[in-house]
Amino acid sequence: MVNQTLKQEIIQLEADFCAALSDPHRIFILYALNERSLNVTELTNELAVPQPTISRHLKVLRERGLVFTERQGTVIIYHLVDQRVIQAMDLLRSAMRDRLTQKASLVNELG
Repeated sequence: MVNQTLKQEIIQLEADFCAALSDPHRIFILYALNERSLNVTELTNELAVPQPTISRHLKVLRERGLVFTERQGTVIIYHLVDQRVIQAMDLLRSAMRDRLTQKASLVNELG
């Protein structure tokens, strides 16, 4: 049996992990890094978001263990740590799509 303190620590880790996914910019970054590894300038250009904003979000993703860096000369390249994060987000999208379809059906029934 898992003691209560350990259970709380695990739940807090899950909450911190999910908090990293709570911003649209970070989700865009993760999907971009799923396509290929990129540096900050490439992410800035690809997402049309200011560089300080990209850097701030990358810091959060690094702290939560969702991306890692690799230095190539003077450039730092960002990589997705685990492709299962994208799979999890795709599952969430699927569940949301189903929920929206249900709501649309109810609205159509009323109209």
